[in-house]
Amino acid sequence: MLTILAATGLEAKAVRRAVAGVRVVEGGVALSRLRHAVPDGTVVTCGIAGALRTGLPTGTVVVPDRVLRPDGEWLRCDAALVDAFVDAARQLGMEPERGALATTPALVCGAARAQWARRGCVAADMETGLLHASRVAAVRVILDTPDHEISEAWRWPVVAMLLPCLWGQAIWLSREAPRCAARAAAVVAAALPEERRRPSAG
Repeated sequence: MLTILAATGLEAKAVRRAVAGVRVVEGGVALSRLRHAVPDGTVVTCGIAGALRTGLPTGTVVVPDRVLRPDGEWLRCDAALVDAFVDAARQLGMEPERGALATTPALVCGAARAQWARRGCVAADMETGLLHASRVAAVRVILDTPDHEISEAWRWPVVAMLLPCLWGQAIWLSREAPRCAARAAAVVAAALPEERRRPSAG
């Protein structure tokens, strides 16, 4: 059984537009909305991530070969899936980053980015390293970077939108977050068999 796990409604919508024939689960940030355990089998997380070092601009596709769990243990991604997603990204004209992904307990900002980078990770999410399944892989696309940070307040969008100091970020996010989510979904779709694809819907 293949499950595609997306953290937010934005990311889940992008996957559903790009892919047919697979189970898509909207698990919430840090799996906070996951009501039932993800079935054992193949689980692919798909969505956005934050860069931990410079040189990974917004829009960079990350297909990690391993994930650093919050407890410090390493999760090895399924090699066949990693290769399939890397090939798919290249077919779409994007050269993916294959470095390690960190799953962090909170949005990573400021000096914390360098701290995670020193542990060997190039990007961070809040979901992949929480999974326990037979086969795990991830396709993430960089949204925020060390040079273009977003506030941790965006973990609670309704609250963030009430802060005038974040309205500029809101405009940027409204443009870039859907683009990055769609790019991640496109890579996943390109890697799946033809009968599981469908054209993007409106």
